[in-house]
Parts: sequence; C-alpha cells; structure tokens
Amino acid sequence: MPGMDSFNSDGVRIAYIDVPPAAGNEQSAGKPILLIHGFASNHAVNWVNTQWVKALTQAGYRAIALDNRGHGESEKLYDPAAYSSEAMAGDAIRLLDHLGIERAHVMGYSMGGRITAHIALDHASRVRSALIGGLGMHLVEGKGLPSGIAEALEAPAGTPAPNPTAAAFRIFAEQTRSDLRALAACMRGSRQTLSRGELAQIEVPVLVSVGTLDTVAGSGPGLAALIPDARALEIEGKDHSTAVGAKPHRDGVLAFLAAQP
Repeated sequence: MPGMDSFNSDGVRIAYIDVPPAAGNEQSAGKPILLIHGFASNHAVNWVNTQWVKALTQAGYRAIALDNRGHGESEKLYDPAAYSSEAMAGDAIRLLDHLGIERAHVMGYSMGGRITAHIALDHASRVRSALIGGLGMHLVEGKGLPSGIAEALEAPAGTPAPNPTAAAFRIFAEQTRSDLRALAACMRGSRQTLSRGELAQIEVPVLVSVGTLDTVAGSGPGLAALIPDARALEIEGKDHSTAVGAKPHRDGVLAFLAAQP
C-alpha cells in the first residue's frame, strides 16, 4: 500500500492515499471512489485493513481514501467549530479538486456516512453515487451515540467512562493512537443532522448499508425510504463495528457500483 500524500485544504493539511486499479482489472475504467472513514478511525483501519481498498482496486476502481481532519496523519484542530459536517465535506471536495477528479463515487462509514450525505446534498454534480454505511435514521433523528464520549476522551487515563459506548470509543481511540483532544472537539462539532426535506432533495443514487445488530446507526431501510433514488443493504448478524469489513457488505457495494452508469 502506498504511503500517504497530503494537500492544503483551505489551510488544513489533509493526508490521503490514491491507489490505482489493479493491473488487468480495468472493466470499471478506473472510476474513482472516495472513501471517508468513521469517528476515531483513519483510512487504514477503516478501508485498508478491512480489505476494501484491495477489493475495489481489484474490481477496477481507483480508490482514494483520506484521513479526516483531526484523525490519522491529517492536521489536528481543537475548536469544535472546525469539525462541522460541511467543513469535513469541504475537505473531501477539495481533495477531488486537488486530484483533478470531476466526479467520483463517494463511500463513507458512520461519521463518514454523515459527511457523504452532506456531499450528496450540497455537491451533487461531483457525485456518481453515494454509499452511506453504518448510518441510518439517526442521520435524521440525531440519536445514536450517547453523551459522554467527548468527556471520556478528555478524561485522565484510568478514569471510569460514563457509559459502555463512551468507554469503547476511548479504547478504540487509544488503539488507533489518536489525538484524544482533537477527537473530543470533533465529537462536539460534527453531529449535524439532515431534515427529511433535505434528504428528499438528494438526487444521486444512494446505497444505505447497516448491520442488522447495529444499535448506533438507526434503521437503514428507514433512511433509504426518505431518499428518492436509494436502496438499503441489510448486513445480517453484524453490529456497528463488524459490519464495515463484512464480505456481504463488500459484495453488496460492488454489485451496486457495477450497476451505476
């Protein structure tokens, strides 16, 4: 896997990888797909280690994956206002600009799914299709993650977390060697919802993929029903953390992408 490049996104350094299609697998004409990871993760944990980049490039796609601001090798910011979904969507669009890409498939997981939905709404001309993973009706209802996560991230090591989900995110953030203070700012700044009216304005083809045991995302079919050209992929027996790399998820996404013009 290539090392990371970086670019200046309106004053913020954003790191990314850009992986060409596998040799001899050009049936998708090297169409680009932009991958946007979830909260406290990074491009490697979300997309490389789970075999997504390998599967997409072997299927003939050009796989581009960024580390969101505050995550991975990208610049760390400590003001919650810097982490609005619109700001993070702006990083993704500026990456396409930087690479000279007019239109791409855009796939995000969890927080990345939220960013993807904002891109599909606000930058439709840049999007071939939008793939929203690990996020369902809580994109609209604003529920999902409990309170206390930012506080757990900021607490001194060994401090008991206020609830099991907050504890799990603290452990995950430490495993990914994340900047805990930057993540706390991101958690406070990135929880924007979309209204039913806004979802009705999304014109691009959409796939909503959620595990049937996912208690964080909300209903995937419920969200898909609110978007005009959307379908739902239910990933049987998988929760929020296990659905992302599940083979039925990859198979469903590749089938959806193959059906796009």
